[in-house]
Amino acid sequence: MSFIAEIAGVIGVAAITAAYFLLSAGKIRSDHWSYPFVNFVGAVAIVWSLTFEWNLSAFLMESSWALISLYGWAKTWRKKIQ
Repeated sequence: MSFIAEIAGVIGVAAITAAYFLLSAGKIRSDHWSYPFVNFVGAVAIVWSLTFEWNLSAFLMESSWALISLYGWAKTWRKKIQ
């Protein structure tokens, strides 16, 4: 199971990095639902991987990232339905 958790963590890092790169390259917008969604999925994958190899600072960072991403996702969703 530890190997699967490590793969999930690597996928999470790749997702967050790709989202940030695409934002910086102008390929996606921060107010589009996909940006906070990919960040949330990536952060949750990393948090899950940390349950097998604990690191408090990484857990706090990724939990914060997930919560901020949820906020951004909710904000874009609310904007869309108005």
